[in-house]
Amino acid sequence: MDTIVEARDLAKHYGDVITVKGVSFEIKRGEIFSLLGPNGAGKTTTISMLSTLYTPTRGDAIIAGHSVAREPMAVRRIIGVVPQELALYEDLAARENLASGGKCTAYPGAL
Repeated sequence: MDTIVEARDLAKHYGDVITVKGVSFEIKRGEIFSLLGPNGAGKTTTISMLSTLYTPTRGDAIIAGHSVAREPMAVRRIIGVVPQELALYEDLAARENLASGGKCTAYPGAL
């Protein structure tokens, strides 16, 4: 099976605070993969690095042959992320909410 996601020593630091400390794993094409852990374990931060919302402090992840650190826009073109909680703005129409969300996640600075 082909490796579709490979995380290599992913880490995220905010000054002296370490939120993810050297996470490594592989996901093969067709596999179902879960990140499990208690609150504060770094699951959301890891997903944010994989989806290019955060830049890793150390390490890298390769998604379908593209580096999240060096090729974030290439990664964004091939992935989809569904957040746990949706942020919808009541003063926008449904189409406007979709357009706003798409611009925020796919093209930083597009708004």
